[in-house]
Parts: sequence; structure tokens; C-alpha cells
Amino acid sequence: MSLADYLAKNYLTADSKPEKKAKKRKRKEASSGLIIADDDALGWNPNGANDEDDDGPMTVGSNSAEFRKSKRNNWQTINGTPHPSSTSTSTDQATADAIIASAAAETHARALADEDLPAISPPTRMESGAHAGLQTASQVTQQLAHQRAAERARFLQDSASHSGRGSETIYRDASGRIINVAMKRAEARKKADDDAAKAAAAAEAQKGDVQLAAARKRKEDLAEAKFMPLTRYADDEEMNEGLRERERWDDPAARFLTKRKAGKSVTGKPLYMGPAGPNRYGIRPGYRWDGVDRGNGFEKEYFGAQNRRRNLKELDYAWQMDE
Repeated sequence: MSLADYLAKNYLTADSKPEKKAKKRKRKEASSGLIIADDDALGWNPNGANDEDDDGPMTVGSNSAEFRKSKRNNWQTINGTPHPSSTSTSTDQATADAIIASAAAETHARALADEDLPAISPPTRMESGAHAGLQTASQVTQQLAHQRAAERARFLQDSASHSGRGSETIYRDASGRIINVAMKRAEARKKADDDAAKAAAAAEAQKGDVQLAAARKRKEDLAEAKFMPLTRYADDEEMNEGLRERERWDDPAARFLTKRKAGKSVTGKPLYMGPAGPNRYGIRPGYRWDGVDRGNGFEKEYFGAQNRRRNLKELDYAWQMDE
């Protein structure tokens, strides 16, 4: 029986033998050169005090099962002849240390070799999707197309609630409040209608009484035209009456008319029947005019220049015919 088996049998299992024999065995093992010391012992006790305590000087780093399974002798001989198993254990330990040292050396050499190689960092990608740095046009085009395809695929994969596809556009003002588009459009239409009405009213206000009366007369004629026949003949009384009432300045038979209406304007006011100078627009003076021309004389000069031009043209024609 080896020393390790002996110790495992007698010291690492429950011992039912008297305590005295255990003390003798301990003293005998101490004389043979094997020392089992407690790590917490403060010194050597030559009198053997507290030997009967359960917390004796015997300590083992592992349990009994591992101790029995171990094929290596973990005991060290002090002041004695080395055991053959301890020699083989030291040889195995030296071999293991050599293997570990060689593996560490290889790892260190590999790390040094990797440090000597240039570090290759991934290319920097810009916001447009192209890589930064010197590239050809085809490479940039390919990268941009790949970026667009990736964005398109990501957009199609997103749900409608996340991407907002098919939802109504929400407009906000400067303060962040939601703008009701329908209400704003109704307000814009109402404002446009009001502006158009104001512009029409301003245009009507700029017209004279004669133009307004003519517009009203034209509307009345259009309303009456719905009840008129499609054909009108020369003996139509209404048409002939309208032609008779029309006044023409160059009508030679106007003085032979026996039936004359009292002079009234289109607006219903009386007309001035006395003599008056002509003007470019053919407008008669008011019926309260006192006959005094208070203009700047432009109308007189205007008609005088037209008459001189006409006379010169006629004289030129007459001289050409005499020759």
C-alpha cells in the first residue's frame, strides 16, 4: 500500500477508531518526515495541545473523491528521500510548462505579425450613399443606385401607419397647431369672391350714368329676346320705332321730322337744346349750362388741326389734277 492510499484511507474518511491511535499515527508520520500543517496555525506546539479539537492541523485542498481519482502524487517530501512518483510528477509538470511556454511564444509572435500589417478600415460612406475618396464615375453611379434601391425596398417594407403612405397631409402653422385645410380653402374662396365683388363694384362706380343705363337696357333687351319670334320683317313696328328714335348727326332729313319727342337724356334728365361747341365724344352740355366755355381750348385746337389736315389733303389733290 502506498503512502497516498494509506493517508486517503485513514485521514480522508470518517474514522471510528479511538482518538489515541490517531495521535500515535500522527506522531509516527511526523517522524517519517511528512508534515500536514494548518494554514491558520500561528506556530509549532511541542506539547501537542488542542490535538483533540475537530479543527486539527489536517487540511486538504480538494475533496476525497478527487483525491482518490487523481493518479498524480500531490504530496511533497521534506527532509527525506524523494518518492519515485514525485519525480515523474515533476517531469510531467516541466513538460506541461514547456508546452504552455511555446504556445504563449507563438501567440505573441502572431500578435506582433498582425501589428506589422497595415490596418484596413472600412470605407467612409457619405449621406448620399457614395463612398468618400477617389473613385470612378461608374463606381459612384453604382453606389447611388444601390442606395436608392435600398431606400425603395425599405420604404415598401414599412407599414402604411409608419411610412404615412395614403394618409392625408397635415399642415401646421408657426406655433405647431394643426391647420384645417377645408376651412382654410373655404375662407380663401370667400375672400376671392369678396374681392371680385369689390372689384366689380369699383368698375361700376367708374362708369357714367349713360354707360350704366345702356347696360341695363341691354339686359332688358336680352330678357325680352326670349319671347321674340325668330324672324323679323321690314314692317316690324318695334324695330322701325327704334330706328326712328335713333338720332344721327349727319341725317339730312332730321329737320323734316314732324313728330319730335321732348329732349330727354338716357338717364331721364332734360337735354340742353341751345348751341354748343363740338367735342371728341359727342357729349351735350347739361341743361343748366349758361353757354360759357370754361375749358382750356384743347377741343377747339383739336378740331382745327383736323380741318387743316383735311383742307391740305384736298388742295394737294386739286393741284395734282390741274397739272
